[in-house]
Amino acid sequence: MSSVKIECVANEGCRIGESPVWDEKESALLFVDITGRKVCRWSPAAKQVQAISVDAPVSSVALRKSGDYVITLGTRFAALKWKEQLVTTITQVDKDKPNNRFNDGKVDPAGRYFAGTMAEEIQPAVLERHQGSLYTLFSDLSVVKHFDQVDISNGLDWSLDHKIFFYIDSLSYSVDAFDYDLQTGKIGNRRSIYKLEKEESIPDGMCIDTEGKLWVACYNGGRVIRLDPETGKRLQTVKLPVDKTTSCCFGGKDYSEMYVTSASDGMDKEWLSRQPQAGGIFKVNDIFSCVFRRPFFSSCIFQVANQLEWWEAGRRWLLEHLSYMLNCCSYFWFQLQDEKVKCI
Repeated sequence: MSSVKIECVANEGCRIGESPVWDEKESALLFVDITGRKVCRWSPAAKQVQAISVDAPVSSVALRKSGDYVITLGTRFAALKWKEQLVTTITQVDKDKPNNRFNDGKVDPAGRYFAGTMAEEIQPAVLERHQGSLYTLFSDLSVVKHFDQVDISNGLDWSLDHKIFFYIDSLSYSVDAFDYDLQTGKIGNRRSIYKLEKEESIPDGMCIDTEGKLWVACYNGGRVIRLDPETGKRLQTVKLPVDKTTSCCFGGKDYSEMYVTSASDGMDKEWLSRQPQAGGIFKVNDIFSCVFRRPFFSSCIFQVANQLEWWEAGRRWLLEHLSYMLNCCSYFWFQLQDEKVKCI
């Protein structure tokens, strides 16, 4: 196997870069800076990053059919209109836990938005434990809590046959699997499929390739590892020039590239001087032939915010036409009165 090629394509110095998602329509990479409170979009053609600032920690972003996005913001699910830089709250969770925020999130094969929460960190990976939960936002805007007692809700994805849900609670140092019902979105029968080794450090975000193998970013481990979820074996390790690797996804014109996000929070000046690209976005080529074309369901588009647009459009239409309709009613009423007068 040829040596991999790693390039820092956007040296953004993100405090906590996360949630990379390839936007095929825009030919661009989406990602967030959680504590930097920014949703970002990097264009390979322009080699530039556009960013929208938001009012709370933003931990994940998902695609919408309309071309805009849905995000997890603080403890809210919210819609983001990119051109207008407009954020609209959809719903809120963990209302009884003001110190909580969402962390990683992803759309499932049926278009539901899975996302989990955690307590705010005192310092990286140091926080009040067991405060988080895993939620799903459905297309009818209802929210289901799957379970609680989560430390740091993190990476998630689904098997190619849609029968298994993979999930990471970072401080368990484990990649877990659940039975998954595509029709209902229910999960069950939790079990561990891989325990991280000491040098791999903390499991963070992950994605799946077309061979059904998992890629897991290792926070403080400076690497992404490829796992076989059936055997529980590590197949490959790709080391990056930064320690705080946070998540990964596949992208590019033919999905032949892996993109890896990273963080810089918690690094002192000496550490940063040794890793000046910390918080950057990395592109990795030539890892393994044939694995990078995305599973077809990763193009699933989250529909919830479209309903909000329909309702809002309907409301605007009614307001715009209400005056006209009232005027019409008044006109016909007076016409009717005139006819009555003529008859008399």
